[in-house]
Amino acid sequence: MGLLKNIEWTSDDKNTIVYKVNLKDDYVSKGSALTVRDGQVAIFSHRGKMADVFLPGYYKLDTTNIPILTKLMSWKYGFENVFRSDLYFVKTTQFTNEKWGTSNPIILRDKDYGGIRIRGFGTYSFRVDDAFVFLTQLSGTNSTFKTGDISEYLRSIVIMGITDALGESQIPILDMSSNLMELSKEVEKKLLNDFKEIGLSLVKFNFQNFSLPENLEKAFDKSAELGMLGKNMSTYVQMAQADALVEAAKNQGGAGQTIGAGLGLGMGAGLGSMFGGMYNNVGSNANASISATPMTNCSKCGAHMNASAKFCPECGASNGVSCPKCKATVKSGAKFCSECGTVLSASCPKCKAQLKDGAKFCPECGEKI
Repeated sequence: MGLLKNIEWTSDDKNTIVYKVNLKDDYVSKGSALTVRDGQVAIFSHRGKMADVFLPGYYKLDTTNIPILTKLMSWKYGFENVFRSDLYFVKTTQFTNEKWGTSNPIILRDKDYGGIRIRGFGTYSFRVDDAFVFLTQLSGTNSTFKTGDISEYLRSIVIMGITDALGESQIPILDMSSNLMELSKEVEKKLLNDFKEIGLSLVKFNFQNFSLPENLEKAFDKSAELGMLGKNMSTYVQMAQADALVEAAKNQGGAGQTIGAGLGLGMGAGLGSMFGGMYNNVGSNANASISATPMTNCSKCGAHMNASAKFCPECGASNGVSCPKCKATVKSGAKFCSECGTVLSASCPKCKAQLKDGAKFCPECGEKI
């Protein structure tokens, strides 16, 4: 038993919010001093009633700085006698990485999918903003008060604010992951007054993730798969038919053979369409080739014929001229005989262009021959 000379709290326990000084065997006198460190607040209490509050600093205890305690103890002539009272230290620094999670799903109305259930989890940080209110509302006369003593209560407040904020946001479930920061700000606003009423302030609130029921996640995956296949459905059907045909061929049973035959017919129809298209393309190319072949008229009967043919298919007349030297039949318009090399056509005296046999005018410059 003795007199306290200097009262202080030096513990570095990160989870302790309130620490009550044990004065069971000690007394406080007029010569005692109080040291309140940064991040702390000290509060005297008399018979369960909170009294004087001390912010960070060094104090010599007398009636001038403990006026409420002086009044409660009925000191008519000043602080002359030793006394034993309750003294609490409250930590005012942040308590970080407090976790929250939805034990039960939150039911929301989504504009695309109707009523859905989601779960979420994340973290938040808080600190004591008003130590007097906090002791009065929550801690009371407990000798110590840790974050674990209040975590469940704070979590219930947080979940209530989350549910309210999500319901009012009307953000589609598919867009929530891209709006987590905005949702966090809205939750902070919702919880501001709730925390203030118990002497706390919500410093930071974070959403880490949302999750859907397993059956709904599978439905979303299937919807995304169908959306991707929809852009290439014809290719997918062809692949499915080919796979089914291979599997049917492996089955030696009568039913399997029947199914395989049916699929084979379907595949055959598809292949027939493919080859039919190829045939049409070949025919079109052949017609195009025929239409590009040089044509002429028979000099005797005027029938339309291939310019490279040697005889007319209608009258049998020769499609050409006779070489004046060796009498061999050469193509019409040829410049030289293919047998003896004799020049078959004359040239224009003006432009030197080759002239057909018997031409009266040059086809290039119109010069009279």
